[in-house]
Amino acid sequence: MRWASLSSIRHLVARISWADVWGRVGVEDHPSFRERDFAVVGQDDRRPVNLGERQIRLSSPRWEDATPSIVLLGYPPVPFKVNADRRHHIPRQRDRVTNWSEYDAGLRQRGSLTVWFSEEAIAAWRAEPRTTRGGQPHYSALAITTALTLRVVFRLALRQTEGLIGSIIRLLGLDLAIPDHSTLSRRAETLAVTRPPSSAEPVHLLVDSTGLKLSGAGEWLVEKHGTSRRRSWRKLHIGVDADTGRVVAAALTTNDVDDGSQVGPLLDQIDGPIASFTGDGAYDQDGVYSAVAARHPEAAVIVPPRSNAVPSETAETAPTPRDWHLQAIAEHGRMSWQKASGYNWRALVEADIGRWKRVIGHALRSQTDKRQATEVALAVDVLNRMLALGRPSYVRIV
Repeated sequence: MRWASLSSIRHLVARISWADVWGRVGVEDHPSFRERDFAVVGQDDRRPVNLGERQIRLSSPRWEDATPSIVLLGYPPVPFKVNADRRHHIPRQRDRVTNWSEYDAGLRQRGSLTVWFSEEAIAAWRAEPRTTRGGQPHYSALAITTALTLRVVFRLALRQTEGLIGSIIRLLGLDLAIPDHSTLSRRAETLAVTRPPSSAEPVHLLVDSTGLKLSGAGEWLVEKHGTSRRRSWRKLHIGVDADTGRVVAAALTTNDVDDGSQVGPLLDQIDGPIASFTGDGAYDQDGVYSAVAARHPEAAVIVPPRSNAVPSETAETAPTPRDWHLQAIAEHGRMSWQKASGYNWRALVEADIGRWKRVIGHALRSQTDKRQATEVALAVDVLNRMLALGRPSYVRIV
């Protein structure tokens, strides 16, 4: 049994019993956009906390010249740990693919050279004559893009990429010049990769970040002998369309860049409208809400407040979207808020990050910043083209 530690302070306590959550008030009856009133009651430091109910304490409210804070008493701040002690009794969800024949054909096409070495690239292999002063390029941007795309798909070094392109051209009996590895490396510095086309429908954007290794000792060497210097890596920020699964925005930064600071650059890569923006707790920042509101005022921001989140100073008179999230969590709990707000769809962006690591790899092969940015842009195009070849349709069976 836990005892309250704050004394001589009036608290704002909202108690929602399990009957209220699952009985009289359903999740659909409590949108996060409706204002509710909390009852102000006193709190004695000798009174034990009743853990049989959901109790959310907003201690030291602002009208008492203090900063309010929200604490979930009796339940951990991370919702999936509620069932941690009996998780092994919960069966895993099972699904069945309904379009297996089409999906199987699409998986085979991902390794076909005819998909990545297209007729359009052969027709436009040579560069157009240059009309300005300077050297004349031998290879078009499409030719360089095709060669570097094959490098990304098959995880090749530059010299192996040169050998693969040469063997394909010779097998096809074409009279085309073969770009050498130095040309591929130099042209990658300034190559402009076409961005993914924007959808006409409003996009439900899911964002997250992950790390990509650059260089350093291998995993076995580090575990066996340790490492003498810190391994370097880059942070990849991606935005995924929840409806199509396509990567619609990507940014590469150093490992010390905050996730929230990249919301603006990601949104600038999307030309169409955005219906909602969903991210994890790392995006619970005022700058994120401001960046989304400045570019897409009608978009809903679905970001879970942190465990020590506080309402704004205008929570009573002019509540912000973040205040509505806090209020919904206080009344119904974090798990119910996740279902009502659609936050659970954020798992799709983590699935895309896992697909990136399996298909593209865990590391970057380029050395300079511009070449790494080109490599990331090509990887985005590769993943979207693979998804267009065939996407599974699931039906839950358990």
